[in-house]
Amino acid sequence: MEEDEDTHTIKDEEEEDDGTFSNISLGDDTADGGSAALYTTQENELFIMNCDIDDLSARVDAVKEENLKLKSENQVLGQYIENLMSASSVFQTTDTKSKRK
Repeated sequence: MEEDEDTHTIKDEEEEDDGTFSNISLGDDTADGGSAALYTTQENELFIMNCDIDDLSARVDAVKEENLKLKSENQVLGQYIENLMSASSVFQTTDTKSKRK
């Protein structure tokens, strides 16, 4: 930990998940000192949330891309199966009226 003698704050150097630091005020909790620490904490939380949003946005884009790829593959497979069924006599429709004549 590092102590700054002029402002009487200790910078907590233990990294959180995203590698940010938080400031803890040791001096009087005046309006400026308290709000500065609160602002730093909120700024860190906002940074974490922004990173989470960026990660989620990238994941959504990847899933959309994968979905389009799978839809295309399904369409090709569907056409292939349809062609196999039309070429096979097992799946041919029989006309019962023409056989009775």
